[in-house]
Amino acid sequence: VQLQASGGGLVQPGGSLRLSCLAPGDIFSTATMGWYRQAPGKQRELVAGINTFGNTMYGDFVKGRFTISRDNAKNTVYLQMNILEPEDTAVYYCNAGVVSGNAVTGYWGQGTLVTVSS
Repeated sequence: VQLQASGGGLVQPGGSLRLSCLAPGDIFSTATMGWYRQAPGKQRELVAGINTFGNTMYGDFVKGRFTISRDNAKNTVYLQMNILEPEDTAVYYCNAGVVSGNAVTGYWGQGTLVTVSS
């Protein structure tokens, strides 16, 4: 299963980017979708998640700057990132978590690089 993440790039501090992640429909329809990031030398951390009901959650560091959303008709999850800071520089990964019985299967995209720099 391949998730296709896109939208990364170079942006100045204070700028904005929108990440997109396309997932296969049979996965997307039942998955809690999430964005994670991994900066050089650091562990991967959760940025934001959204379940099939549209309920969202964010990492503490987001502080209201990012918004996760999903378009069920397009099998796509978005991460709108505003007021970007150099500390947001990382590879951002899309994740789909699917519950089956007592198990959760996670699917990952290839990652998209976000660089915040002047």
